Amino acid sequence: MRGWLRQAAGGLPRQFWFLWAGTLINRVGSFAVLFLSIYLTSERGFSQSQAGLVLGLYGVGGAIGTLGGGVLADRWGRRPTMLVAQFGAAALMLALGLARTYPQIAVATLLLGLFAEAVRPAFSAMMIDVVPEQDRVRAFSLNYWAVNLGFAVAAILAGFAAQVDYLLLFGADAATTLITATITAIFLAETRPARTTGRRAAPGGLGTALRDRHFAVYLLLSFISVLVILQHLSTLPISMLADGHTAATYGTVIAVNGVLIVSGQLFVPKLIEGRDSAKVLAVAALLVGSGFGLVALAETPIMYAVTVLIWTLGEMLQSPSNAATVAALSPPALRGRYQGLNSLSWSAGTALAPILGGLVLQRAGDAVLWGGCFVLCALVAAGQLLAGPARARQAMRLRLAQEEESERSATAA
Repeated sequence: MRGWLRQAAGGLPRQFWFLWAGTLINRVGSFAVLFLSIYLTSERGFSQSQAGLVLGLYGVGGAIGTLGGGVLADRWGRRPTMLVAQFGAAALMLALGLARTYPQIAVATLLLGLFAEAVRPAFSAMMIDVVPEQDRVRAFSLNYWAVNLGFAVAAILAGFAAQVDYLLLFGADAATTLITATITAIFLAETRPARTTGRRAAPGGLGTALRDRHFAVYLLLSFISVLVILQHLSTLPISMLADGHTAATYGTVIAVNGVLIVSGQLFVPKLIEGRDSAKVLAVAALLVGSGFGLVALAETPIMYAVTVLIWTLGEMLQSPSNAATVAALSPPALRGRYQGLNSLSWSAGTALAPILGGLVLQRAGDAVLWGGCFVLCALVAAGQLLAGPARARQAMRLRLAQEEESERSATAA
């Protein structure tokens, strides 16, 4: 057991563990967005389409925040970007909890998405900065493990807290965000690479990242997967409520996701070590599609839990492979921007998934929605297999260029 723990968690930099601790604390209190659709429909009396629009506004704000946060992470620095985003998100979380009218809730949600998602590219860029390439799959798996350990705890606690007072959800979320900001302020040092000067300065900015066709294809495939995965935050709870289940039942069922990841995620790096990342991502997409496709047949809590188990297995394979792939395609001087665009796929998915999912569910029904999820994921799996070889060659060229630049810098020094 000790040897396995050393393989899974040993040898990682000290700053990584402060990032990891902040992630865990923040996720334990991540109540509000998880239960926002239930809060809006059951507590505030809004329709399903109105709730979907509010969740979509969170995604719109997140899309703006991730792009802005990525640019600021490269220009201003990782640490100051994270601090502004975290303190702003804590204040807006409280504002959302106190908002009463639909316009107030809509504006607060839009701004909350902007600040809450702006931290993601800076956080990811800092992790890539401090963790060596050979350890990144392990590091991203550990961070993903922390995310879901907190998520499992939050899902259970939030389900019961919502029965007491929904304001508790927003207050706890704001408090844990403040604690994470404090960790950033006290324990994290700036890691942005020094800018290269002279003739060999790294060219371009956000436009360079957008013109990277290998990265663009990967983002498209990732975005389609996100549209499916994020149904667990929007249409899945609505489907469960329609079947007569309570918010607490949904919280318990969705906690299967976190429990499974917590118990098994640390084994994933050893499982996928040495394997073609494109094939791993293709298998992951098929598992995600199968899990969500089976929701069309689910009626009881146990059946819903089985569907969560299946798509969670795909998510466990997908997450570290996705993070390592984006890191491999990101030039050091543009890491914030690349991470911002990667986060944008999630923010755009957050904006569109509840809107599209809600419309399909309302107009076409469960079978079309969940069957469509499977078809989309099957297309993603095929795309990963087709695009994988060219993507791997691009990552190798970038790695060799970085090694040459490091050798020139060492010679000059």
